[in-house]
Amino acid sequence: MTDNKNAKIRILLAEDDESLAFMLEQYLLQKNFDVTVKSNGEDAFDTFCKKPFDLIILDVMMPKLDGFSVAKKIRELNPDVPIIFLTAKSSQDDVLEGFHSGADDYIPKPFTMDELIARIYAILRRTNVFKAIESDQTVFEIGEYTFNSSERLLIHNPSKEKIKLTTKESDLLRMFAIHKNDLLDRSFALKSIWGDDNYYNSRSMDVYIAKLRKYLSKDPNISIVNVHGKGFKLFVKE
Repeated sequence: MTDNKNAKIRILLAEDDESLAFMLEQYLLQKNFDVTVKSNGEDAFDTFCKKPFDLIILDVMMPKLDGFSVAKKIRELNPDVPIIFLTAKSSQDDVLEGFHSGADDYIPKPFTMDELIARIYAILRRTNVFKAIESDQTVFEIGEYTFNSSERLLIHNPSKEKIKLTTKESDLLRMFAIHKNDLLDRSFALKSIWGDDNYYNSRSMDVYIAKLRKYLSKDPNISIVNVHGKGFKLFVKE
């Protein structure tokens, strides 16, 4: 299993046990995750509202606001961000409550660091966060086009027209090509290429997408479609 060396995966960790929180933070930092640690539920939720995260890890029994309540509040704002519960409560009712609160996984204490990282990788892969990061493919066939991301070159094969792309154009088209006919999450694309999913970067990405649509317009079987509130899809009719 790789250590996602080029990833910029942001994790919000909420754990009131200071020593456990420190160990988890250091371990996740070693795995090249960007980790923000909070010691109570209220601070965790406030932080979530101010910054984008790719994964949330919540202790269930926390002061001010318990993990189940935090998860429910997060789910009201974001139905998709993965959530993992860490808890000493492992009865069937507790587990069910965890999943009803919006959990993607539920890890009873005590657990090993290897188990935690395996669960994290599994969830991130399942939610496609690692999809673009892990692929080392550089040449893509997109309808009538051949795209070489390492050379930043897009070739329309019937006409032999060659388009030299900018770095951001190439990075964005590569991400679309990897996710061809699948949803490309807007926030993930922005954070991966622009480093932040703020309003100004989002408008900038829209401009680049308009350019890519123009570059790919010679093939009527290709379209980049906006999926409202979620992201985009590069559709290629086979």
